[in-house]
Amino acid sequence: MTDSRLLALIDDLREAGEAATVEFKKDNTDAKVVGRLVSAISNTARVQDVEFGYVVWGIRDGDGAVVGTGFEPSAAVRQRQPYEFWLAQRLNPSIAFAFKEASLDNRRIVLLEIPAATVAPVEFDGTAYIRIGSATPPLSDYPDRQRAIWANLRPYAWERAVARQFVTGDDVVELLDAASYFERIDRPIPASRDLLLADLAGERLIARDVRDRWNILNLGAILFARDLRSFDSSLSRKSVRFVAYEGDDRTSTVIHRSEFRKGYAVCLEAVNEHVNTLVPSPEDNGVVVRRAKPLFPAVAVRETIANALIHQDMTITGAGPIIELFRSRLEITNPGAPLIETDRFIDAPPRSRNEALAALMRRMGLCEEGGTGIDKVVDAVESEHLPPPEFRAEDGATRVVLFGPRRFAELTTEERHRACYLHAGLTYLRGGRMRNGTLRTRFGVEPRNAALVSKVIRQTLDQGLIRPADPKRPRSGYVPYWA
Repeated sequence: MTDSRLLALIDDLREAGEAATVEFKKDNTDAKVVGRLVSAISNTARVQDVEFGYVVWGIRDGDGAVVGTGFEPSAAVRQRQPYEFWLAQRLNPSIAFAFKEASLDNRRIVLLEIPAATVAPVEFDGTAYIRIGSATPPLSDYPDRQRAIWANLRPYAWERAVARQFVTGDDVVELLDAASYFERIDRPIPASRDLLLADLAGERLIARDVRDRWNILNLGAILFARDLRSFDSSLSRKSVRFVAYEGDDRTSTVIHRSEFRKGYAVCLEAVNEHVNTLVPSPEDNGVVVRRAKPLFPAVAVRETIANALIHQDMTITGAGPIIELFRSRLEITNPGAPLIETDRFIDAPPRSRNEALAALMRRMGLCEEGGTGIDKVVDAVESEHLPPPEFRAEDGATRVVLFGPRRFAELTTEERHRACYLHAGLTYLRGGRMRNGTLRTRFGVEPRNAALVSKVIRQTLDQGLIRPADPKRPRSGYVPYWA
């Protein structure tokens, strides 16, 4: 927190006066009193759905006069332990409270910034407290407040964290491509800067800070940054990277490398165009018709990239989404293990760590509604008789692999089973049942070779990936195991 912002915050708190989430003190530094206050203010902040509460030493309650304090938290000791350490050890769950010091009118001011509870009510020495007026009774004495806090509790929301603090309205316009936002939601740009900022705040891309300053939130930065390098390294490393190799492994020569440093909503179309431009388009794709077409369907590329951006774990620092083009396959990798089993990507309801990001990207038409993106990937691959996509969870990351054309005879046994399973799932989701004929069409296999496809079905049944739709009529068709 910069000195100017800290002073502006203290001035705002003085003007507003004490409240349920703000307490003024002079020299009362009793650690147990402060511990109960931290618990009570953190819990009350969550009830009121504000991100922080404060205790300020050196400000007089009532008129907000600056009286100063002798409290020095960095030098204070409690039971032979540093004051802050003693306090932190007795709070559960742990919260990132912070003491900040300033000088106002040549008097010492100490501000304790207390984050709102995020995963459970905050307890001090085993008891959760709440603010009722200026009192701090146990939360259990007020069941209505207890219900309210549980209703508002949510996991840490990366999107709402601050990417850039205490910036002017002009800075917001300079750092974010606001025009892209209004274009994406099909609305004209507001006539005034104040209205524009209000709209961005309503979308929770930015939030009002102290005085006339603003905070750019992670959601605003990751989607609309003009340059992610204008923010800290944890965000700049989330830019989309693209690498093309000459051969089929990472030891082969790198023939192209790009990095897209704009926010995802600003650069996603450029990313897709760039990748599709570099994907080879051979004349003979091994099916019936000879014509130039990309190795990978454009819709499959688009949906896979969008999914990687949306579902990545933003809290993993030093890693971002990467697209790697090899001679005969395309790999899209994002940090973070998948939240659902990879074999259920095709049917399970979508789950994202970044709900606000996913919702806004869907509203802007940058990805599919209702989690149908993977369905479109599988459908596009089947339409071109390509090997089935592969969904992997590996080393704390999620990887999707799209393969270039290969004939049925060239597919591995595992690929044939996976193709059969995905085809059964896609057919079931459309209200049908997989049969030998539908799977032959998917593989591009002639009717005279139906026995080859029957063998694939039997093996996939043995693998437990599919089952008869009607056990009494085995030839009535097949559905995925989860149907």
